[in-house]
Amino acid sequence: MADNTYPMTREAYEALQAELKHKVEVERPALAARLKAAIELGDLSENADYAAAKEAQSFLEGRIQELQTLLRNAQIIDMDAASGDTVRLGSRVHVLEDGEDEPEVYQIVGQVEANPSNGKISDESPLGRALLGRKIGDTVRVNAPAGEIVFKIVDIG
Repeated sequence: MADNTYPMTREAYEALQAELKHKVEVERPALAARLKAAIELGDLSENADYAAAKEAQSFLEGRIQELQTLLRNAQIIDMDAASGDTVRLGSRVHVLEDGEDEPEVYQIVGQVEANPSNGKISDESPLGRALLGRKIGDTVRVNAPAGEIVFKIVDIG
């Protein structure tokens, strides 16, 4: 993001905190013990356990840094403001795709917690951008790889 803030729900923030805590308090010490044991085996130039542990350490430390950055720059979405008659970050939007009988429900979230298979779409996705600022009854058009898709907003909640 251009402004280096990461909008997210309180639940996503707490999940990231829990992941960070687990990585620092459980995974890091376990990996340190694994590294120590690999070093004690001797000759590091031909030690596959040592090489694998160092690689795992690199990935772990990278993820810890990423989590710290996300949490430090988190912007918690005000869920009270997300409800109402206008689609905002955090809103749950019920949309009816043109030609379909049943509405789909999407929550507009920040890129950090976007998970389309769970109904959470990024505010930066084509559909997310199209829905932001719209009201019940509005129709939005989204360009998709298969062509234009038309959605009607049937509820915001």
